[in-house]
Amino acid sequence: MDNVFVIAMIFTTFAVPRLYQHRVLFWGILGVIVLRAIMIGLGATLVEQFNWVLYVFAAFLIVTGIQMWRSAEKVYDVEANPVLKFIRKRFRVTDKLHDEKFWVKQNDSKTGKLAWFMTPLFLALIMVEIVDLVFAVDSVPAIFAITTDPFIVYTSNIFAILGLRALYFALAAMVHRFHYLKYALAVLLVFIGSKIFVADMLGLAKIPPPVSLGVTFAILAGGVGWSLWKTRGAQPQVTA
Repeated sequence: MDNVFVIAMIFTTFAVPRLYQHRVLFWGILGVIVLRAIMIGLGATLVEQFNWVLYVFAAFLIVTGIQMWRSAEKVYDVEANPVLKFIRKRFRVTDKLHDEKFWVKQNDSKTGKLAWFMTPLFLALIMVEIVDLVFAVDSVPAIFAITTDPFIVYTSNIFAILGLRALYFALAAMVHRFHYLKYALAVLLVFIGSKIFVADMLGLAKIPPPVSLGVTFAILAGGVGWSLWKTRGAQPQVTA
């Protein structure tokens, strides 16, 4: 869900029409599949060699959940991203979109010669990749806190990412209705991270799946329900 919020901001910042958003997300997902495979491979290797890494992942999720709760009201500023600033400074970038093209060839005002320029559509693609990489730092440890099977970890990530594209187009126009879901996601991260420690204190191998699923469902349902109630009557956001 956090991906949906931020992707909507990225497309709004670069004024990407809905017609071209499909192209950005298609290539973005392909890049994500590769990046997630690398991160999960490294994570699986660490867990296999050093079992205590799971406790590090768990503690990281708890801290991340607390920070997410504290920063839930902050709006992600796409233009302030240091990578985007570096690209704009070091590379040629056009001021407007050129249909669905990522790169175009046009005259350089400084040299007077033809040169390749990035388009805002390509910048949007880069930002989508960066955002997913940031969120993967949370999601990958969260799955390792549930299972250490690399196959399950990877396939669950890929199915989630493939579903993200459809989820974005289904929810983009009503993102404003899920404002308080950020708080629920923060609580959920803390819960997932604390399960390992709670299970150890209770002398259990792990928290029973029905309990985990029940608590997860209750947290998400509470976040969605409260968001819909508090934002009733709010005007829908219009995307480019």
